[in-house]
Amino acid sequence: MEELELIVNMVQQEMDAAIKHLEHAFQKIRAGRASTSMVQDVMVEYYGAPTPLNQVANVMVPDAMTISIQPWDRTAIGAIEKAIINSNLGFAPSNNGDSIILNVPPLTEERRRDLAKQAKTESEATKVTIRNARQDGMKELRKLEGVSEDLIKGVEADIQEMTDKYVKICDEHFKQKEADIMKIG
Repeated sequence: MEELELIVNMVQQEMDAAIKHLEHAFQKIRAGRASTSMVQDVMVEYYGAPTPLNQVANVMVPDAMTISIQPWDRTAIGAIEKAIINSNLGFAPSNNGDSIILNVPPLTEERRRDLAKQAKTESEATKVTIRNARQDGMKELRKLEGVSEDLIKGVEADIQEMTDKYVKICDEHFKQKEADIMKIG
């Protein structure tokens, strides 16, 4: 039945979106190494409009502990520096007039534990989203009229199986991120 397929597809799309959101959130949680993703959400006030950092500058990682930001327009260097400070990323930008250097300090054991907790919180929130998608799908199934009970039970089982699969994916992502965070060096 077409309605059943639509419901299953809707649930799967919501669960896919939840995992994509988790992956994006995990990119922002640093694991001791410098990465351009650490500054990807920084918005620079450029000619009166908030503009993503990567649209006003070349962002590079010359080594594991440094992020280099080379603005295409030198007049934007002050705005970039201000945006980094205001972003609360914990970096002290070093401005040499041509570029901005961000030194990524090594993580302390306490900071690693905090980041692992942050990753766990993101993971748990994603699981809630996945379960909510399951609930939404189940509610939609119950609203259907003229569909056999056996068909509905089969689709409910499929949705539960999908839920279990996505929760497992979420757990695997968390274990990998936690291992990255706790790894020293």
